[in-house]
Amino acid sequence: MIEVTPLWKMYLDGASHKEGVGDGVVFVTSEGEILPYSFTLTQNCSDNVAEYQALIFGLKIAVDAKQLPLKGDSQLVVNQLLSLYEVKKPELFPYHNYAKKLIGWLEM
Repeated sequence: MIEVTPLWKMYLDGASHKEGVGDGVVFVTSEGEILPYSFTLTQNCSDNVAEYQALIFGLKIAVDAKQLPLKGDSQLVVNQLLSLYEVKKPELFPYHNYAKKLIGWLEM
């Protein structure tokens, strides 16, 4: 008998304000263990750039995952990744393209 292990999940958030920019990624393992990661960005940026950076950071950590449900609170970033929204702001193009490349190795 082959037992299939349930998936890990990834939750992400990024925030920007005049005091600085921070990102967080939390993984929940198949056993329910919580693995939090957070970091501070050195340059100010928009909330959307911070969200993309949190996504990219999390995807790089989870590079060996084949399936990874993602949960983010940025409607813009999520819908751009699903190709439901067009990327219009030039500063988001590099982040969007890199995130799409990283997501390419996931089994959707």
